Amino acid sequence: MAIVKMKKLRVMAMAAQRDALLRELLRLGCVEISEPAGKLSDPAWAALLRRDASQLAQTKNEQGEAGAALAALKRYGGTKDGLFIQRRAVSETEFLSDETLESSRAVSGKINGYLQEISRLQGEENRLLSRKAGLEPWVPLDMPLELGGTEHAVFRLGVFPGAADTAAIRAELADAAAELYEISADKQQRCCLLAAHRAEEEKALEILRPHGFSVTVFQGVTGTAAQNVQALDGALAENRKQRQEAEAAIAALAPERDRLRLYADRLSAEAAEDLNTERLLTDGTIVFFEGWAPAENLAEVQALLDAKGCAWEAEDPAEEDIPDVPVRLKNNWFTKPLNMVTEMYSLPAYNNVDPNPLMAPFFILFYGIMMADMGYGILMFLAGTIVSKKYRPKGTMGHMMGLLQLCGVSTFFWGALTGGFFGDFLTQVVKLTTGGDFALPALFTPLNDTLMILVGAMALGMVQIVTGMAVSFIRKLKAGQVLDAVFEEVTWWIVFIGIGLMAAGVTNLVLYAGLALIVIGPLVTGQGFGKIMGIFGSLYNHVTGYFGDILSYARLMALMLAGSVIAQVFNTLGAIPGNILIFLVISLAGNALNFALNLLGCYVHDLRLQCLEYFGKFYEDGGKPFRPLAMETKYVDITK
Repeated sequence: MAIVKMKKLRVMAMAAQRDALLRELLRLGCVEISEPAGKLSDPAWAALLRRDASQLAQTKNEQGEAGAALAALKRYGGTKDGLFIQRRAVSETEFLSDETLESSRAVSGKINGYLQEISRLQGEENRLLSRKAGLEPWVPLDMPLELGGTEHAVFRLGVFPGAADTAAIRAELADAAAELYEISADKQQRCCLLAAHRAEEEKALEILRPHGFSVTVFQGVTGTAAQNVQALDGALAENRKQRQEAEAAIAALAPERDRLRLYADRLSAEAAEDLNTERLLTDGTIVFFEGWAPAENLAEVQALLDAKGCAWEAEDPAEEDIPDVPVRLKNNWFTKPLNMVTEMYSLPAYNNVDPNPLMAPFFILFYGIMMADMGYGILMFLAGTIVSKKYRPKGTMGHMMGLLQLCGVSTFFWGALTGGFFGDFLTQVVKLTTGGDFALPALFTPLNDTLMILVGAMALGMVQIVTGMAVSFIRKLKAGQVLDAVFEEVTWWIVFIGIGLMAAGVTNLVLYAGLALIVIGPLVTGQGFGKIMGIFGSLYNHVTGYFGDILSYARLMALMLAGSVIAQVFNTLGAIPGNILIFLVISLAGNALNFALNLLGCYVHDLRLQCLEYFGKFYEDGGKPFRPLAMETKYVDITK
């Protein structure tokens, strides 16, 4: 297993062949077209070529409409996605069919038309409700709202703050030819009608103004408030009817969900094609691009480019190209699920090593040690297998299910060694049902052999650390860094062996030789005063580093012990009442909680051991993921 070797491509084709070439590259799915930023910054290139144009904005808009249509079917049509998407298989011909595209676009347009109508009706409903809310306080007033007065009298509608004392205000109006009538009141406002002689209107308003009186005018409204509210209720009922009809029309299109899902995936492919179109350089007659392709796929790429009449060349990346070379990891069924861990941390640099084969045995082994329960292992394996078979997830979710299966096997194995099946579940069941004693056979148990497990955990940690050092040693030798390899890795291997021999009482000479190399190393590789400081720095950094890392592996014992104890505590609590049904309820609930906590906790601690203690010895990250122009789908599986 290794990092896939890449070839740097330079391709030139006739502009008329652009769309057909990109479509075939999309189907091939193994060529990444690079951004031409460097070329455009060169005046010589900028004078000749420019970026090509595409319909990416329109495609993105159609993607948004397709997503809105699917969301509408979920909301109004009762379609459910579930935790995992059920992929269906479609042929490549159907996926790329223009007829399928147009019919799906029509369905999406129809649903989005209904959504626009629903949105318009919702806005109209809000407007009607706002008008109704403004009229409702005036319903008790049996007077047309447009009536402003008579020949000698004037009528003014207005509101006071809710705390206003209308009785006192009415008394103040005694000096004016006016009367104040309270129509309705609540905590926020008091709605009133002012009736005054036309000659006394200004005087009455001057009296009311200090009390916060604000005149209310209903523009374009005729009839009483009650009549208008009744009309608005009718309009609201009609509005809701039309909305229900639009929602029902969307619900009736629920059977078209699979067509829309295919359409959404097709648009994703179209967007990828349009995005790569904008990476091409053109003068209107020819198109040019640079990119990357796996060396193992070069024959397919060559056949395609030759068939399209392209001028092209492929070469190995130069040393200065290394930071820009995209990285693809080539793994088998055992190591591929670890892509999830590697991608979460960071891909390796192109000239580094693939960490998955080096990490997979340790990650899976350590996870099983920390979880160590046959029942939990069975659940993990079944969950991973069922989801993988039924839903065929891809990407991170697919890797997660594969990793869950492998870690489930490891968990079951270590559970068999420690005699754990949901803790001591079977022991308690037998005791409650028959009164007898029963225990699964165990090679060792977390509670009785804690010290042995601790020593074993640190020994496994030592093995992993030495493995990381060995990888670093080999890489340094290949790079010609012989002295660094000797004084960094070999020196400390001798120290480790010397400590072991001294502890066994065999000899101290090997340890002394290792200590001598610690002193010699900085003297040989350092310069000036740095030679002396290098001795102390090397000693301090390596002692605290290596031995601190080894102590970190004590977490293997700690999590094994914690998981076992928590499971047994819940089983014991469930067994106290002496009723098998109560026991099952408490035990299953407690084990479910313990399982969920350990499922995440063991992953986090295992990840820490790999990324900090292990990767720190040899790993160089910073790789760019290989993102070829390809048909990446979310809802369907394409069969050729």
